[in-house]
Amino acid sequence: MHAWLLAPDNFTPPARTPWGGTAIVNHYKRDLGLDPATRVGESWELSAGPEFPSRVAGTDLTLADLAARDPAHLLGDEAPRGCTSLLVKLLDAADNLSVQIHPADDYAGLAPDECGKPESWYVLDAMPGCGLYLGLADGATPDLMREALRSGGDVSALLAFVPVAPGDFFVVDAGTAHAIGRGVTLVEPQVVRAGRKGVTYRYWDWNRRYDVRGNPSPDGVSRALHVEHALAVTDWQRPRGEQFLREARVRAGSADVSAPLGVRPLCGPTTEALFSRDLDVARLAGRGALALPAHGRLRALTVVRGAVEVRGSGGVVTVSGGRTAVIAARADVTVASEGVHAILSSVAAI
Repeated sequence: MHAWLLAPDNFTPPARTPWGGTAIVNHYKRDLGLDPATRVGESWELSAGPEFPSRVAGTDLTLADLAARDPAHLLGDEAPRGCTSLLVKLLDAADNLSVQIHPADDYAGLAPDECGKPESWYVLDAMPGCGLYLGLADGATPDLMREALRSGGDVSALLAFVPVAPGDFFVVDAGTAHAIGRGVTLVEPQVVRAGRKGVTYRYWDWNRRYDVRGNPSPDGVSRALHVEHALAVTDWQRPRGEQFLREARVRAGSADVSAPLGVRPLCGPTTEALFSRDLDVARLAGRGALALPAHGRLRALTVVRGAVEVRGSGGVVTVSGGRTAVIAARADVTVASEGVHAILSSVAAI
C-alpha cells in the first residue's frame, strides 16, 4: 500500500481541553453526525504515541502497528526510530489557551524519556480581531514576568499579540512563549521524538479555575503551572516585533481551490519559505492532478476542504474534508482533485 486513511474521531476529552469549541464537530467533522453542541478542542489527526494513537480507519490497527509491519516503506529515514515523530492536530479555541512554552531537547530539566515539542500553526479560520499571543512584547523582562506571575497580574500584556487571517502560518520554536487566542481554528503539525514524551511548560492560565468536567467554576481548581521551568527555557534574547514575525510567519493567504493543483512550501530545513530544522510543511491547493514523488519520510495529508484521490501502487485512497491520510515515505503517488485545500506535513530531513 501507498496510503492509509486514518480514523476521523480521535478527540481529546473536554476536561483536558476546556477551551475547546464546536467548530470541529460542526464544520470539519460534520459527516460524523455528532451532537452539534459537542465541544472538541483537539482532534489528533495523526499520532503514533501511546496517549491518543491514530488508528487506520475501519480497523483496530494503530499507526505504530502499521509502522511495525514494514518500517522501511512507511517510515523511510525514520525507520531506525521505530515510528514517526510527527504529530498533527486540528485545534479549535473557543477561549484563550494557557500561555505555554516548550524546551529544547537539550534542556537539563528534562527527564531521559522527555523531549521538547517544536510546532507550527496553519490558520484555518479566525473571528474578526482574534489572533495569537506569540513571543515577547517589547520591554518584557524576566523580572517583570516573574512579578506578574507572583501577583496574579496580566501576563498577556508581556506577550506580543498577533492578529491572524486564514492562510497565515507560524513556526513556534523552543523557547517561544505562546498562546492560541479565542476564536482561532488551525492545523498544528508538531514533533514529539519517537519513544519520548513531549513537554509543555505552562506559564499562566488567565487565573481560571475549572470543575472536574472542565467547565469554568469559581469553586474549581487551577491547572498546574510550571513557572520556574518556563522562565528558565524562555529565549529572552530572540528578536521581537516585526523582526520576530519575519522569522516566524508567512502569510500564504486564502487557498484558491479553483487554481491549477499545486504545492506551496510553508516551512522546512531548506525551503524558500520559513526555516525549520524540525518540520517540513506545505499547502496543497487547487484542481487537477499532480505527482508527489517519494519523500523519504512519512507524510500526513490533512484535507481541510474538498476531497483528493491519492493514487499509487495500492490503488486509490480518497481523502475528504476533515480527514487525514498517511502516505508512505517510499511511495511515489499522484494526487488528483476537483478542488482541494489540504496540508502536507512531515518531520524535516533526518
